[in-house]
Amino acid sequence: MTAAAKITAMGLADRAKRAAKVASEFADKVDVEGRFPVEGMNALKAERLMGVMIRPEFGGEGATLTEIADVCAILGQACAATAMTYAMHQIQIASLADYAVGSAWHEGFQKRICDEQLLIASATSEAGIGGNLRNSICAVEVEGDIVRLTKDATVISYGANADAIMVTSRRHVDAAHSDQVATIFLKDQYTLEQTSKWDTLGMRGTCSDGYIFKAEAPAEQILPRPFAEIAAQSMLAVSHLLWGALWYGIAADAVARGQAFVKNAARKAPGQVPPGALRLAEASSLLQLVKANVVAGLKQFEGCKGDSDALNAMSFSVAMNNVKIGTSQTILTIINHCMLICGIAGYKNGTPFSLGRHLRDAHSAQLMISNDRILGNTSTMLLVNKQDTSLLG
Repeated sequence: MTAAAKITAMGLADRAKRAAKVASEFADKVDVEGRFPVEGMNALKAERLMGVMIRPEFGGEGATLTEIADVCAILGQACAATAMTYAMHQIQIASLADYAVGSAWHEGFQKRICDEQLLIASATSEAGIGGNLRNSICAVEVEGDIVRLTKDATVISYGANADAIMVTSRRHVDAAHSDQVATIFLKDQYTLEQTSKWDTLGMRGTCSDGYIFKAEAPAEQILPRPFAEIAAQSMLAVSHLLWGALWYGIAADAVARGQAFVKNAARKAPGQVPPGALRLAEASSLLQLVKANVVAGLKQFEGCKGDSDALNAMSFSVAMNNVKIGTSQTILTIINHCMLICGIAGYKNGTPFSLGRHLRDAHSAQLMISNDRILGNTSTMLLVNKQDTSLLG
């Protein structure tokens, strides 16, 4: 049995835990220095976790989104930047695996991802439209069998470290802003001219700098399905679910630190209930709600997968939106509870109970696809449709 075969014979969770152990050793350095989490990502590649969601016939393991979410939750407890980078990579993998079926180039590329453990980034944000995923100003120009594209991308997370980038654009220069395609460009097919630096409160290691992106490649690298279909049926839901899983991981590690603090206090004062015990119980209850929210969303997604009518249904969109809203809001309450439990030890950096990084990283959750924008979209859907209020619906 080859070394790669021995690794893949292990369970995904065990492999993720080994990678997470490496990532956790460098999490504070990644945060302080605002640098790419190279150690954590290299550990994920060593565990051959980059292409696990790809079908076995193309070199992957056919992992479900639920299994990938579990990996993200494990990584979130170790290093949020590593977890977010991995989650965003897998969002692109989901689009490739399900929406490029039958395309020889994209199927061959999936084999490369598995063989070489490639890292895929995305460029959806653009100057003039911000983070509105479903609008593009730039357009691909197809001349014969060549496609060219220039995009003023305000954010390309880990763009400088990616092996390829999936870029959204209008289908052609006369297309409507919402008539979009997605194209895979390989590292040697594009240039990046940096226009802004990612110097932020949290999630500093994602290195989400802005760039002028210029590329030229064979036109066969354009995904065959419309981006509107990919976004509605895969990208938005997968984003909310994988982000929710890693955010759960951040909050779970905060609760673990709060629990350790309370246990230490209990040992020092036998027979007395430590002051933070009640807040710990409340934080634990809220953490369970977050977990249930994400798990329910994953179950619904897995049940709808392959059914375009179900994936396009208003009830599905509302459910996925609510996973994102509920999770992103609740984790801040949980981590704040843990900060109150740990007190100064949680507020200070460099202690076993430090929570500053967790709190700063968690604040990004409400901003990644703005909660206000999502709530606005949800309210519009609810105004024209009746919400299913059955317990099992």
